[in-house]
Amino acid sequence: MNQDQVSPYANVGMVASYTDDAPRKVPGLLDLHRMMMMLLAEQAFGEAHILVVGAGGGLETRSLAEAQPAWQVTGVDPSPAMLELARRTIVPFSDRISLIEGTVDQAPAGPFDGATCLLTLHHIAPSERLRTLKEIHRRLKPGANIVIAGHSAPGPDPVRWMTRSVAFGNRHEVNPKAAANTAKMMAERLHLLTHAEEEAMLTDAGFQDVAMFYAAFSFRGWVGTASLR
Repeated sequence: MNQDQVSPYANVGMVASYTDDAPRKVPGLLDLHRMMMMLLAEQAFGEAHILVVGAGGGLETRSLAEAQPAWQVTGVDPSPAMLELARRTIVPFSDRISLIEGTVDQAPAGPFDGATCLLTLHHIAPSERLRTLKEIHRRLKPGANIVIAGHSAPGPDPVRWMTRSVAFGNRHEVNPKAAANTAKMMAERLHLLTHAEEEAMLTDAGFQDVAMFYAAFSFRGWVGTASLR
């Protein structure tokens, strides 16, 4: 994974505030975590083992452990600072959660009973994103579900929707001009795909029954099922 994929979470200040910032900036983040768990649980039974790609911060990893006391979770993330934050976040559940520094390439071979990748793929260039999804698929049991979510390009003017997301995250004031300036920079830095491109990439990676389940301003989430090999 190149530096583009680690950024911006090599920034110490952003890491320090991540667990406070994420619930403020992502509409319905706790509900998104619950939906993620429910979608994974459709195919993950008993003492299931779940793979979390982009586990830095530990928020979704903790949510999975809280909701499913029998599950084991393995998380990978390339940012040492974000992993350290995750270790502090998941302390009550550390006996059931393993955290590994690296990308999906450093994840165990599995097979896992489900996988999730939240707020991560928009940092990854499309060619590497497809490879990442294929590597996740390779580590899943046939029939296991994957849940992804992050910034997308909901229409022909992604800056418009990104502006709304930025404005939502600023709970102090509504400043459309400042939000638009920030949104333009984000849209230039992130790798935003259209809905069709997101769904086609999951299909190309080996997932079937791909469907959108979450939509909030520029954020979108999809679920797919690992096909038989």
